[in-house]
Amino acid sequence: MTRSEYVSTLPPWRRLLAMFNWRPVYDIEQEAYEAARDREQTTRRARIQDGCLVAQYRFLLADTSRNRLQLSEALAVLLEELRPPSA
Repeated sequence: MTRSEYVSTLPPWRRLLAMFNWRPVYDIEQEAYEAARDREQTTRRARIQDGCLVAQYRFLLADTSRNRLQLSEALAVLLEELRPPSA
């Protein structure tokens, strides 16, 4: 989202403050949004990678072919979640 698009979404009084650059509204909010998004992505990736490792160990320890099939399907789902979203 560009700065002009962002400013157009603000209420009139905040738009006026942003136009006069009363405070760097857009920059502060964008930095906070990006930091929160980065934290969320890092947490999500760590959780998925942990789940992937658990699934790999379970696969190695599985004793029957049916168990291995179920675990390989679970591993495929986890690997699919690891892929970055195509936006």
